[in-house]
Amino acid sequence: MPVISDIRLNLKKNDILRREGFRGYTRIRPEIKNIVLELLESADSAHLLEPTTAYEIYPVTGMDPDKVLLEGDAVVSGSLIPSTFPEAKELAAIVCTIGPGLEKQVTEYSQGGETLRAMLLDGIGSAAVDTLVIEVCHCIANEASSRGLQAGSPVNPGMPGLTITEQGNLLGLARAGDIGVNLTSSGIMVPRKSTSLILALGPKMETWTQADVCARCNLRDTCPYTVLHS
Repeated sequence: MPVISDIRLNLKKNDILRREGFRGYTRIRPEIKNIVLELLESADSAHLLEPTTAYEIYPVTGMDPDKVLLEGDAVVSGSLIPSTFPEAKELAAIVCTIGPGLEKQVTEYSQGGETLRAMLLDGIGSAAVDTLVIEVCHCIANEASSRGLQAGSPVNPGMPGLTITEQGNLLGLARAGDIGVNLTSSGIMVPRKSTSLILALGPKMETWTQADVCARCNLRDTCPYTVLHS
């Protein structure tokens, strides 16, 4: 099981603000901007961000309209991958986390009545997970390219054709427990600043922009972080 734990996250201001629910940096009050910058510095100095990823690449042994068969008798259920990536030769099951440190600090801020700091720091954590996913996908795509394969756009449990119930299966495929990521009985990932995804690898894989991904999401009409087409 490959584990990546040495990725340096270069958090971009606009990505953080999108995760905070802000649409334009120039409209934000200066004191809010200052708090965001302060929290970024403190998160770095206190090592609140510990980006770690576990993944496993499985050869595809067959596809049905509603499932993908993998080497080792593993199965990924759902129509999304067969319909979108029918030429996939491999699937990478991936789990990313920034660890529990930032989440604990958010809780301390909330319990201490510092609601604004809690909200802003939580947004930084979400942006960090987003950035980690991008970096990890690049790493896996580069490795696949050396073997003559392309990487498609990542897909997540909860997207149409890949139900959220596949979350537990995906964590097992990626061996997420080895990096401290688990699923509660109610289906919540712990640490909460974690995510799971699948990357299809093959000769001709479809890729999407972030706006395309948002358009495919079940929450596109209500999510405050949706990226819209211009």
